[in-house]
Amino acid sequence: MDDHNGIDVQKNSGRQSPRPVLKSILSGKTTPRGRGSPSFRRLNSNPTSRRDWRINGFNTNCFRSNGIVLWLLLITIWAYAGLCIQSRWAHGDNKDGIFWGDDETEQSFDLSVSNDVLTDDVKINVDQSDGKKMNMGRMAMETNGGSCKEVEVHEEEIPQTNATYGMLVGPFGSIEDRVVEWSPVKRSGTCDRKSQFARLVWSRKFVLIFHELSMTGAPLSMMELASELLSCGGTVSVVALSRKGGLLPELSRKKIKVLEDKDKLSFKAAMKADLVIAGSAVCASWIEQYLDHSVAGTRHLVWWIMENRREYFVRSKPVLNRVKQLVFLSESQSKQWMAWCEEENIKFKSAPSLVPLSVNEELAFVAGISCSLNTPAFTTEKMLEKRFLLRKSVRQEMGVKDSDMLVMALSSINPGKGHLLLLESVHLATNKKPGGMTDDGQSLKKMLKGIEEKKGSGIKLLIGSVGSKSNKVNYVKSLLGFLSNHSDLQNSVMWTPATTRVASLYSAADVYVINSQGIGETFGRVTIEAMAYGIPVLGTDAGGTKEIVAHNVTGLLHPTGHRGTTFLSKHLEYLFKNPSERQRLGLEGREKVKKMYLKKHMYKIFGQVLSNTMKVK
Repeated sequence: MDDHNGIDVQKNSGRQSPRPVLKSILSGKTTPRGRGSPSFRRLNSNPTSRRDWRINGFNTNCFRSNGIVLWLLLITIWAYAGLCIQSRWAHGDNKDGIFWGDDETEQSFDLSVSNDVLTDDVKINVDQSDGKKMNMGRMAMETNGGSCKEVEVHEEEIPQTNATYGMLVGPFGSIEDRVVEWSPVKRSGTCDRKSQFARLVWSRKFVLIFHELSMTGAPLSMMELASELLSCGGTVSVVALSRKGGLLPELSRKKIKVLEDKDKLSFKAAMKADLVIAGSAVCASWIEQYLDHSVAGTRHLVWWIMENRREYFVRSKPVLNRVKQLVFLSESQSKQWMAWCEEENIKFKSAPSLVPLSVNEELAFVAGISCSLNTPAFTTEKMLEKRFLLRKSVRQEMGVKDSDMLVMALSSINPGKGHLLLLESVHLATNKKPGGMTDDGQSLKKMLKGIEEKKGSGIKLLIGSVGSKSNKVNYVKSLLGFLSNHSDLQNSVMWTPATTRVASLYSAADVYVINSQGIGETFGRVTIEAMAYGIPVLGTDAGGTKEIVAHNVTGLLHPTGHRGTTFLSKHLEYLFKNPSERQRLGLEGREKVKKMYLKKHMYKIFGQVLSNTMKVK
């Protein structure tokens, strides 16, 4: 029989007669279409044919007698396939990664810069001649009776000109490479082979769970952990619950394997791993499904929780007592979660551990702090010289003078980070009115002198990170609205896109502000990064920030809320008028980082967590 172009050519009495054929989806065999024809009966009465059917366990009589059975079977298969697809989507297995969405309670928008990253549903075209042209869109999830469906939310576009933003600058990766003379290709893992951490990691398998791939604290910390595990001889696979963000190219560059499937395949990989590390409270759903698949999985699962808000606890509480080891970032976060657990009568399998974050080796290297990347050609002294040149080049690119005080706040732009209050504080600090004049005219002289100084220098504010997945479009608009109503700030405020190349930004800054509201920052790694570069930190007296920043020693603290606005403005004005104080606070902060917040400090503690969790053979 020759099966070609859907024609069956059958030899009969020396003649060949073409007949259309129909392939059974069940057996794969070919049968003629004429159901009542003699040829049909003869073909199916063949002993060999009957035997084949019996061997395959099927009887075609039912199909010949009632064709509707075939259709019912097709419908059943189709419905089952649809149910499977719907079930996988409901567990977040959608290629666009929109199901897991934003961790915040408010709706989010995505904004990415073409220099570093382009997301699927938002594009930014960068034109250096006339600034950045921005088109923003966002996706939201509508919840109704426990079910979720995707809803596209149309937002009015944010104005696209630099004049509206004040100025959009950076990223400065190319300047950094040129000045530092250290190519990104050379930026590989830097494991200390003699450490306990390295001995535990060598030849073992790890699965790391990322809740998203945005350029924010938790994903960046997990990426650096993955890189360190690899450099110490471990095997690492990453499960990303959402692929939105700019870290996928970075993970690829670092040769970190990202699993395509975040359900069944990830569960199989996790069950074969020596240790599973989940890096966010948002991973609760995956952890619950994984533990349902593997009862033994709880024995080798570490949950590194990096959030400190009640809604994250509510999301996590069903599985908090099922993992072997919980890890927190700061004392304040640990106490808060323990209090919530006590309210809910949740008991842990073991006491939670505390692993503060550290300044990564690349940033420490450029900051001129001794680390494993230093070589005879790149000593700490040489790097301090290069950092000074980098500062000069970046400030010149921004249009910031030596006499200006550049204040920086790098974070996602949302209400919890307090950007609007920061703008109000900068406005107050730059618009102080002189006091009343005295008879001797001294106040008039001071006023005139202040005016002359103001013409030559001032406070400049750099806000990031434009493009962060956690940005809130309405909040960004409120910031732009504030700027439009205060024209005096138009030339003092700059914006910078989300990027992993931040050494150039820290090198250029004079003061760092972490203005987190509510119960404060969980830890705030940007705080210790700024301190590593000798930058004094102005932070809120709440959360992990007050554990890092010692008031009037490594920085200055102020209250949360509107009450803190006046304090922050006074601190800004004070540091602007007293460069020597900036230097004193900055040097103290740098020394604290050297003693407490370098990579060797973090992985010494993390090594103990691994030792307590893994089965050491």
